[in-house]
Amino acid sequence: MSSAVPASVVRGVVVLVVTIVLSVLAPSPARAQGRGVAADSASQGPRTRPWYERVSFRGYTQIRYNRLFETNPDLTCPQCDRSIGRGGGFLIRRARLVLSGDMSDRVSLYIQPDFASDVSGTLHVGQLRDAYFDLFLDRGKTFRLRFGQSKVPFGWENLQSSSNRIPLDRADPLNSAIPNERDLGVFAYWAPTRIRQRFRVLIDSGFKGSGDYGVVGVGAFNGQTANRPEANQASSNLHTVLRVSYPFRLANGQFIEVGAQGYTGRFVLPPNQRTSGVTGASEFDDERAALSLVVYPQPLGLQAEWNMGRGPEVDPAARVIDTRPLDGGYVQAMYRARFAGQTLIPFVRGQRYDGGKKAETDARSYRVRELEVGAEWLPMPAFELTAMYTISDRRYEDAADRDNRQRGRLLRLQAQFNY
Repeated sequence: MSSAVPASVVRGVVVLVVTIVLSVLAPSPARAQGRGVAADSASQGPRTRPWYERVSFRGYTQIRYNRLFETNPDLTCPQCDRSIGRGGGFLIRRARLVLSGDMSDRVSLYIQPDFASDVSGTLHVGQLRDAYFDLFLDRGKTFRLRFGQSKVPFGWENLQSSSNRIPLDRADPLNSAIPNERDLGVFAYWAPTRIRQRFRVLIDSGFKGSGDYGVVGVGAFNGQTANRPEANQASSNLHTVLRVSYPFRLANGQFIEVGAQGYTGRFVLPPNQRTSGVTGASEFDDERAALSLVVYPQPLGLQAEWNMGRGPEVDPAARVIDTRPLDGGYVQAMYRARFAGQTLIPFVRGQRYDGGKKAETDARSYRVRELEVGAEWLPMPAFELTAMYTISDRRYEDAADRDNRQRGRLLRLQAQFNY
């Protein structure tokens, strides 16, 4: 399967999108002729609120401590949480503010910065997470185009908000595909109105849904991960993604969601991410396919995802980076108990992953076997507390750090404040 998108196809898609947008936004002749009358009528009717009165602020902050009952301080997880292991302490894992709302009947915005990023050892640095605009192509809002930096529709757990997720971190197998879950591009989503309402119910009812990313989602994006510029030399080497997911409602009221997704492209390993003396190409095939199954907790739930594909990975002994196969997944069981206005969700998750991580030094080679057991307690909407005991066996090696296999256990705590 070729990962390059022909330039003629890209041009054709651009022309099609522009044509659709112009046809949606351009007024019909009848509307144009009656514009003066319509304006007079509108002036006598109720005044439409300006866009800045139709947006809202919200957010959340997560504070963690990961070193209780720690058995191996050399066990770390850079992609998960940089405060795990030696030198770790209390950490503000996320501190986010969301500005969202409707700028008009056809255009909405979503902007989310995070003030808890780690840049060269400096904590609490502000960084953009999301900045996108949705353009709805019909009055029923079943079709929409999304422009900007947003989540790439690959993996159910990747799309689920960190404020909604039960375990403290996303599982390695699918999250290694899209670190930070986001990239800059254009995506198209479609879902019938009743299914869009169902996606909303799965969040508002406390079932820990992933949000509305359509029944069908397709898009093109840079492929270098969030907050990084495009690095491919050829203009046709955009990453492309396709996802299909459907939330079924059974006769007994149980919700079950099944999905399939895949992406393809060429990933460029930045020079500053490569150890001196390591050989290999600068661009690598980057392609994966995945299946998702979610049985929402009513009260017992199950969540499972698996992916496989190819991507860059270092051979530490040979000091060379090339395209290698990868695969892995996770299974999670949870139980949602409600009492006296509170919610308690005990859970257990097991995961395994074999492959490279393209966003780390030398596309670091990983072998992960991990079991997590914990519970999330929600005594009130503004506060959540999660405790999770992790039993981990990780081999993660790059050219400068060979034969690095770490096994250990630790108790992790998180307090989350919603506002």
